[in-house]
Amino acid sequence: VRNFMVTFGAVVKKIENTEVRRRMSLTKATVADASGEAELVWFNQPYIKKAFPVGSEVVVTGKAERRYGIWQINAPEAEIITTDDTLHVGRIVPFYPANAGLSQQFLRRLIKDTLDNLPHCDECMPQSILEEFGLDGWRSAINAVHFPDSFEALSAARRRLVFEELYYLQYGLLYMKRKGRKGTTGIKHARDGQLMRQAAGLLPFTLTADQNAVLKDIKSDMEDILPMRRLLQGDVGSGKTIVAALALVKTVENGYQGAFMAPTEILAEQHCANLQGLFTALNIRYELLSGRVKAKKRQAVLAGLQDGSIDVVIGTHALLQDDVVFAHLGLVVTDEQHRFGVQQRLVLQKKGGQPDVLVMTATPIPRTMALTLYGDLDVSAIRSMPPGRKAIKTYVVDGGMRERVYKFIVRQTLEGRQAYIVCPLIEESEKVTTQAATALFEELKATWLRDVPMALLHGRLKATEKEKIMQEFYQNNLKVLIATTVIEVGVNVPNATVMLVEDAQQFGLAQLHQLRGRVGRGEHQSYCILLSDNKNPTTSERLNAMQETNDGFELAEKDLILRGPGQFFGMRQHGLPDLKLADVVQDAAVLLEARQAALQSLSKAEDAEKALPILMSFFGEEFKMIFCS
Repeated sequence: VRNFMVTFGAVVKKIENTEVRRRMSLTKATVADASGEAELVWFNQPYIKKAFPVGSEVVVTGKAERRYGIWQINAPEAEIITTDDTLHVGRIVPFYPANAGLSQQFLRRLIKDTLDNLPHCDECMPQSILEEFGLDGWRSAINAVHFPDSFEALSAARRRLVFEELYYLQYGLLYMKRKGRKGTTGIKHARDGQLMRQAAGLLPFTLTADQNAVLKDIKSDMEDILPMRRLLQGDVGSGKTIVAALALVKTVENGYQGAFMAPTEILAEQHCANLQGLFTALNIRYELLSGRVKAKKRQAVLAGLQDGSIDVVIGTHALLQDDVVFAHLGLVVTDEQHRFGVQQRLVLQKKGGQPDVLVMTATPIPRTMALTLYGDLDVSAIRSMPPGRKAIKTYVVDGGMRERVYKFIVRQTLEGRQAYIVCPLIEESEKVTTQAATALFEELKATWLRDVPMALLHGRLKATEKEKIMQEFYQNNLKVLIATTVIEVGVNVPNATVMLVEDAQQFGLAQLHQLRGRVGRGEHQSYCILLSDNKNPTTSERLNAMQETNDGFELAEKDLILRGPGQFFGMRQHGLPDLKLADVVQDAAVLLEARQAALQSLSKAEDAEKALPILMSFFGEEFKMIFCS
């Protein structure tokens, strides 16, 4: 009979310790109730014998299995029933993380005594919010979440505490948003003039409906007296950069300067090259500022920004340095926002009075996550791709196809194309049986790809080494790049047509989609090959989803459902706190209600004053630094 969970009360009839072999003991207890007997088994826990003397009544929970004609429960949770203690039996009881030295009974009693002796606490949430959203009071909720009278009471208590956590998170984000705008006068750009009309006429293509809609949002923000704080989401290749470029043209037309910050030098250089044609045709003076710019040139750029003779600067973290001073900064654009922290974004925008701010990300984020991660920003999205772009063909294969895949990569390089091979680890690990980049590089260099120019790229290389390798790959001097996920956000190589991901089960859908976005940027058909020998049904469902759609937003929603929100919080350094009880997938409806409640509270002076100090204590000093920066 297969294992299944049981809970029952019984009397201990017999209990004994046996040494089955050196350093291994076995404790067996025979327990009985009116229906028969069962055997409880523990390994290397001889103290159990004293804990459950013969004749004691116990309540047992564990997986039961029929073996040798008797029911057996291995490593069960067992507690003695006492006549005067109903805290542990005959009710819904909590189970807490504990080691062998702490019993569940001890923890329950400790927590129950603590709750019973809590001093009076004022209700922290506004009474009007509690009534409108049907929430329990804090005191009853904290009691019921530990010791509920029913599952309905437990559900109501959890909803109250989840609501509270999300309410204060949303309040904080909305407070940041309001603080950045209330009582401040931003730059009120004029409606489009001759330069913007000229820029529109110079575009060699027609903007998509999504691009036009987003551009309309941005223009509306820029023409408002309040500073723009907008996030632009869009898949790789969806056309975010041209929208940002037109926003930069608009600020220059109005007599202001623009700053465009990218996470790497090579990406900044690419943006500079891509915008060169448009800016030159419009007589917009632009310069690049990165660590690779020579000292003499750098001084000239700094002087040009300070005296206003440079209209737009495109650069890296170098833009954040103290000696970068603008004459009239009107617009700040940050590319690949998740590579920068909130405070870095604030450093750049503080270089102007109240410049408009546009942050961009190629990581599609589901609505609930966007509200949580970017609740201080207005959010726009480009979901459609420009017409004529070829869909990337995606295949999920196992190790039996490895030789065929490598031969295909060789054929692509002989036709002049290039390929990425991505591994999840840099070096071999005893704990994780994944293909390491270094080992694979050496193997392929000696076998299948021995005649193909290739290089190894990983995060432990110095920045200068990484930049050099990416430059060589961009210039087509290297045909294959074996890398870790450092290429997830990187250079645009239109000639790259193959993305092979080793041990693809190690990655989330959002990350796989980002990796796939490294190819398919040119005129040639591109391919993404996901190599995995993992047969887990959930893993197969995730990887097959990559074959079924190229829509990053759809995949992000799927990833959030299958893997949970942890990776979104884990891979981004927003300074936001980890949620203790709330789950933005499970509690999506509560999140939207909590945001609505936070908006209401922020609009009432009395509620706003009451919430702010609670907010600071709720999330601690790290979050306080961001809110008050």
